[in-house]
Amino acid sequence: MIDLSDSPTLQDVRRKAERFWELSAQKILAVDREFDHAQGAPVYTVAGKYAVRGWTEWTQGFEIGSAILQFDATDDRDFLELGRDRTQTRMASHVTNTGVHDHGFNNVSTYGALLRLMDEGRIDQDRWERSFYELALKASGAVQAARWTAISPTEGYVHSFNGPHSLFSDTIRSMRVLALAHQLGQVLKGESDVSISLLDRLVQHARTTARYNVYYGEGRDGYDVRGRVAHESIFNTRNGTYRCPSTQQGYSAFTTWTRGLAWIMCGYAELLEFLPSVPDSELGLLGGRADIEAMMLVAAKASCDYYIESTPTCGIPYWDTGAPGLCEMEDYAGRPADPFNGLEPVDSSAACIAAQGLLRLGHHLGRSGEGDRYWRAGLRVMDTLLQEPYLSTDPDHQGLILHAVYHWPNRWDYVPAGETTACGEATMWGDYHAREALVYLQRVADSEPYLKFYL
Repeated sequence: MIDLSDSPTLQDVRRKAERFWELSAQKILAVDREFDHAQGAPVYTVAGKYAVRGWTEWTQGFEIGSAILQFDATDDRDFLELGRDRTQTRMASHVTNTGVHDHGFNNVSTYGALLRLMDEGRIDQDRWERSFYELALKASGAVQAARWTAISPTEGYVHSFNGPHSLFSDTIRSMRVLALAHQLGQVLKGESDVSISLLDRLVQHARTTARYNVYYGEGRDGYDVRGRVAHESIFNTRNGTYRCPSTQQGYSAFTTWTRGLAWIMCGYAELLEFLPSVPDSELGLLGGRADIEAMMLVAAKASCDYYIESTPTCGIPYWDTGAPGLCEMEDYAGRPADPFNGLEPVDSSAACIAAQGLLRLGHHLGRSGEGDRYWRAGLRVMDTLLQEPYLSTDPDHQGLILHAVYHWPNRWDYVPAGETTACGEATMWGDYHAREALVYLQRVADSEPYLKFYL
C-alpha cells in the first residue's frame, strides 16, 4: 500500500522541478536529433536509445507534445518552435487515422496543447494558426467518434485497434478529443447527413467502460475486487452482448494490468473536471449531470483506491497486480518496489499516468477534505519518480523515466545483460506523462492557471 504517512508536500516536489527539466531538455533534443524518424515513431528505449515497436504510431504525439510541455514549464521558446514545427510536419496523418483508438493521445498532446497555450496567452494570437489547431481537433474528434460499436440503441463504445468487438480501458483518455471537438462545435455527420453528437458518444463510451472494464466488488465474477480493472472487454457485435474480460498486455483477463488501471484513473479524473464546463441543457439530454458525474466518480474513486491499496509503498507498481512472480516476493506491497528484483518488472510508466489521476481526483474532491488521500498519494508517486533510480541522469540515455515496460508477456522489453527481467529502460508515454504531471503540479504550486485539456 502506498505510504501516506509523512507524505511529501507540494513544495517538496516543486523543488525537484529544475533538475528534472534540465534533464528533460537534454533527452528531448537527443531524440529529435538522433532518432531515425523514417522508421516510425519512438516507442521505448533499448539499451538507452529510443526504438520503434509499432502496433500503430500511437506515441508520436507524446514525443512532440513533450517539447510543448518543456516550453510550458520553462518558457524556452526553442522547444515551442520545435513542437510547432513537428506538429505541422508530422502529425497530419494522425488527424484522419481511422484505424486507431488513440486520437486523444496523439492530437490533444500536440494540436490541443498549442491551442491551450494560445488561449492562455502564452503564445501570440493568430487567427489562421488558431484555425489550423481547431480544424485538426474537430476532424480528429469526429474521426475518433466514427470508430463506433453500438451495443444497444443508447449504449456503445469507441472500439480499439483490435476491432469492433474490443473495448480498451486505454481509450477513456481519448474521450478528451471528443470533448474538445464538441466544445468547438463539431458533430459527426453520418448517413443522410444525420448529425451525431460527440458529447453523446463520449458519455456512452464512459458509461460502457465504467460498467464493463471497472469492477466494484459486487460479485460480478469470482475475481470481482473493487477497483480492479480489465484491460479489455469483448462483445458480440451481432447483438451487443458482453462476452468476457480480456487483455492484450496484462497477465490474464482476471488480473489487473497496472497501465490499464492508470488510464482509467487518469481518464475519469479528467472527465470529472471537464463536466462543469458543459451546460446542464446538454447533459440533460444524456441522463443529467448528477447521473453522469456519479458514474464517473464511482469509477475514478474505485480505481484510485485500488491503486493506492495494491501498489508498493513508494507508489510505483509492478506491471500487473496478478503477475505470477509476486507470490515469491514477501510482502511486495508493504515495501518500496524493487526494479531489479529478477522476478517481475515494475512499470514506472503506469505510475506516471496514475499520478495525474490521483492528483486530479484529489483536487476535484478537495485537497483538504475527501480528496486529501488521493492528493497525498499522487505527491508520493511524483516524489519517487523525480528521484533515482527512476529519474534518468545519464546523458547518454535518451529516456527520462526509467524502469518502464511496454509488453512484458510478448517479451518486447529489453532485458540487460545479467538481469532476468526488463529494467533500466523508458517509454515515450511514460516520459510524456511525467512531464505533464509536473507541469500540472508546478501550476498549482505557483498559483498559475489550472492545467486542463478543455476550453
